[in-house]
Amino acid sequence: MFFFKISRSQTCKPRSHNMASKNQKNKPHVFFFPFLAHGHMIPTVDMAKLFASRGVRATIITTPLNLPLISRSTQQSTLLGLPINLLSIRFPCAEAGLPEGCQNVDAASSYSMMAAFFKATAMLQEPLEQLLREHHPDCLIAGSFFPWTTDSAAKFGIPRIVFHGTGLFPLCAGDSVTVHQPYKDVASDSDPFVIPNLPGIEIQMTRMLLRAFLMSNEDTFLSRLFKAEKQSEVTSFGVVVNSFYELEGIYADHYKKVLGRKAWHIGPLSLCNRDQNEKSNRGKQASMDAGDCLKWLDSKKPDSVIYICFGSKSNFTEPQLKEIARGLEASGQNFIWVVRRGKKDEDQDEEWLPEGFETRIEGKGLIIRGWAPQMLILDHKSVGGFVTHCGWNSTLEGVSAGVPMVTWPVSAEQFYNEKLVTEVLGVGIPVGVKKWVPVVGDYIEEEAIVNAVKEIMEGEEAEEMRNRAKKLSKMAREATEEGGSSYSDLSCLIEELVGPSD
Repeated sequence: MFFFKISRSQTCKPRSHNMASKNQKNKPHVFFFPFLAHGHMIPTVDMAKLFASRGVRATIITTPLNLPLISRSTQQSTLLGLPINLLSIRFPCAEAGLPEGCQNVDAASSYSMMAAFFKATAMLQEPLEQLLREHHPDCLIAGSFFPWTTDSAAKFGIPRIVFHGTGLFPLCAGDSVTVHQPYKDVASDSDPFVIPNLPGIEIQMTRMLLRAFLMSNEDTFLSRLFKAEKQSEVTSFGVVVNSFYELEGIYADHYKKVLGRKAWHIGPLSLCNRDQNEKSNRGKQASMDAGDCLKWLDSKKPDSVIYICFGSKSNFTEPQLKEIARGLEASGQNFIWVVRRGKKDEDQDEEWLPEGFETRIEGKGLIIRGWAPQMLILDHKSVGGFVTHCGWNSTLEGVSAGVPMVTWPVSAEQFYNEKLVTEVLGVGIPVGVKKWVPVVGDYIEEEAIVNAVKEIMEGEEAEEMRNRAKKLSKMAREATEEGGSSYSDLSCLIEELVGPSD
């Protein structure tokens, strides 16, 4: 494993285009249009707050049912006078064949609903363009799953910047696999192949860890979307990345110099939330009072609690939840376990818990059913490990908190993130997931859970891993401070958009 030291001078070279002619005394105005999923909206809100803290007028665009989440997350910033505005556009559920109220990808529970959902997002083009026409922003930062926004921005002579919601290592690895198709050179789905044209250490994958539709010649809505997404990125003004140079330096250089992408790393975005209120109000309303959660953590010794959370989209089966419960109990560790259940399961008896489980773990374990104040938990001194699905937000929040991880990827780009955590950075242990299975994940047995949890929490190797994680945390925080790599890259981006300040 290795860390990256910044070794290049942070210099900005503003390009000349129509925005540079604006009066420099006026604050630049940036539209933020996040993809409609919690994992995309939350970091985009953080990004808008970060831009606003640097004197940029930020307007976040979303749909009516997603507005409360964003308003809740920005409330404190607006009270402090940061120039953040919210605009809402109607989501065409009926026109796309979706049930009323399905305005977030987390509510799309089947493949057919996902197809209809993406159809609906394409219908947002006209109302978005109407807002561009009315408000005349200087730039549009839009989610990667809105590929049509590059053309929309071009109609009004403004740049569109892409936000993928992931890091530079998974972007580089995914591009290499898509372009070079190394999975065609192995005999079976379980045979390993090396990701080609990737700097740094050799990274091996199998076909079972990849999105199936990327290896198929079938013409599906997903394959069409990803092709459009890639083309849109190439023709856009550039890419903004929630990462920092010290974490992924050689991949940042590869992405820019070898793949030819224009990119700015400005993260970790979550670090713009500095006090307890900001951290607890980030995202949805927590299912447990933050004060009660912190009080429970205060009663534990430093680095003695393992935190388990699989994001907002994963929805494990009852047998898998029972295995996790048994594994946590058998590990002997203090734990906080966040459990997400589908709406149809919420009113049913909790048969996913072993009989008498909560009585036996009283005082040692805490179950949060629903949404948790994750930043507050990870930042607490008693938390010494994190079992995660390796979504990029969770991965980066774990890095920022200096907490080693047990990696349990489910789908999306999470298997690339696992490789970054365990093999490149050396701050994680894989639980043993062998295949890409959306939502429900690959099945992991109790013994593997016990072994991974103990390995991350106990012994000399765990302590060495924790020390590496804490060094990364320090680098992350320094990157976002004035003069740091992410702070400087954001300065470069703002200057490139509006020209240097007087």
